[in-house]
Amino acid sequence: MAPDSSSRQRLPFEPGKKGKGAKLDADAPKASTTTPPGKPGSGKSKATPSRDPNAISPAAAAKAKAISSKAKARAEKKTQAQQRAAATAIPEVVSQRMLRRMLAFSGVPTFLGVATFFVSYGLIVKGNVELPPYAVLLVTLGCFGLGVVGLTYGVLSASWDEDRPGDWLGLDEFQVNFGRMTSAWGQKTKG
Repeated sequence: MAPDSSSRQRLPFEPGKKGKGAKLDADAPKASTTTPPGKPGSGKSKATPSRDPNAISPAAAAKAKAISSKAKARAEKKTQAQQRAAATAIPEVVSQRMLRRMLAFSGVPTFLGVATFFVSYGLIVKGNVELPPYAVLLVTLGCFGLGVVGLTYGVLSASWDEDRPGDWLGLDEFQVNFGRMTSAWGQKTKG
């Protein structure tokens, strides 16, 4: 039986408001920008000219400070985005499990769809069997359609828990993961 989705703990990479990514957003400091003194565009500075040719005027120092604070804010945002991405990334074990299941559930029907062409050609040419073209088309489209459905089923039927591999068909995992997906969609549309 599938565990009740309301009593389970949220996975680290599962989208939602109470995940690790939401905590990072709440703890993120707000970037502050400073503006240089004086009127912008006036071309005049209220600073007195310096006698040292290597000295920086106060307006230039303020402008450099503003540019530095903007660069620091951009670097902080980039670091926070990388932390959120790392916190919401799918673990390697789970992604490999999903990939294997997608290859199995999508690869077999797709291979059968391609093999339909060769088998029908052999039956028509070598076996002198009269096959209507629409029959070959329908069988091929059916196999390719099953391949597309197999991609989705491969992802949703894999166990998203790192410690539990799940069973070979994945019906219980499909029910749990489909419930997670629909609840995440519901939360996203509500707010």
